[in-house]
Amino acid sequence: MKKKIIVGLVIVVAVAGGLGLVKGLQFGKMLAAGKSFLPPPETVSTGVAHMEQWQDTLTAIGTVNAVQGVLVAPEIAGTVTEIAFESGATVHQGDLLVKLDTSSEDAQLRAAEAQMQLAKLNLDRTVKLRADNTVSQAELDQAEATLKQNQANADAIRATVEKKTIRAPFAGRLGIRMVNLGEQLDVGKSIVSLQSPAPLYVDFSLPQQDLSLLQTGLVVQVASDSYPGTNFTGELTAINPDLNALTRSVQLRAKFENADQLLRPGMYVRVSVILPEAQPVLAVPATAILSAPYGDAVYLVESQTANGATNLIAQQKFIRTGRAHGDFVSVESGLKAGDRVVTAGMAKLRNGSSVQENNTDVPKASLSPTPSNG
Repeated sequence: MKKKIIVGLVIVVAVAGGLGLVKGLQFGKMLAAGKSFLPPPETVSTGVAHMEQWQDTLTAIGTVNAVQGVLVAPEIAGTVTEIAFESGATVHQGDLLVKLDTSSEDAQLRAAEAQMQLAKLNLDRTVKLRADNTVSQAELDQAEATLKQNQANADAIRATVEKKTIRAPFAGRLGIRMVNLGEQLDVGKSIVSLQSPAPLYVDFSLPQQDLSLLQTGLVVQVASDSYPGTNFTGELTAINPDLNALTRSVQLRAKFENADQLLRPGMYVRVSVILPEAQPVLAVPATAILSAPYGDAVYLVESQTANGATNLIAQQKFIRTGRAHGDFVSVESGLKAGDRVVTAGMAKLRNGSSVQENNTDVPKASLSPTPSNG
């Protein structure tokens, strides 16, 4: 009986050992296969870091102002009797805009002119009498003074009448009418905005450290959100002689012909002052940049040889970026000309990821994209 039990135990142990050996061999093959397994390469698009000549620019935020612009208002209070313009109309210098009631001044002017005519007649008689020594020189002087005084009174009334006839001080475009017929206008009450649409000024400021780079005649470009993809070109015409004591910035003014009258006074614009000398920069497509709080990085595509085969792998590399220009960003350190960087598909990458390039149907980066990236 005991022999049978021992034989059974030996058989069980032998079977268990055999099974363990088989499973051990299977697990060993699985581990070896896992170690040798390589995931399929990720498909990415790439670009090449290359040298370019970029003109340096100084950027700022500016405001468009009219060379001539004013809110037309009366110098003398009065009642509106005539409105001779339409909102939004274009006018010439001297065109009638609004006429105020001058009935009282007209009556006063007629009385003053009558007094002036009487004084002139008196003067003529006094001159003849003086020639015959019938009157004294003092009486002649008094007659001359009376005529001049009456002429001055008439001129003052005419000036008042003229001031109540409000005309365009210069040629330009009118805004929306802000008065009505029969309305009583006080001194300084706005009637309408009058702006000269061309040319225009753009006023902006730059920090004092840029002052040595500035000179009148530099090319200035502005862009507005109202016209995506459009740059307006003008010329730097004025540099303020003093600086703002609070911001330590210098006020600047550029002139734009604005022939198409797209720019409007009061408009916010982005300003770029183009410096005359171009500088060499290392440029990469902006889509290659991975921005993070701890620094900017790119994925560099490199060749790696393993087991006799050459593969492409992606290695993350930190860089220091400079300014942007169109679809490109300049790299100040971390890359060299000719380096290939991933421009699309980097979200699925990690250090050492195997990659394959596919640049088919990839949009081409441009220095002057349409619409503009600015």
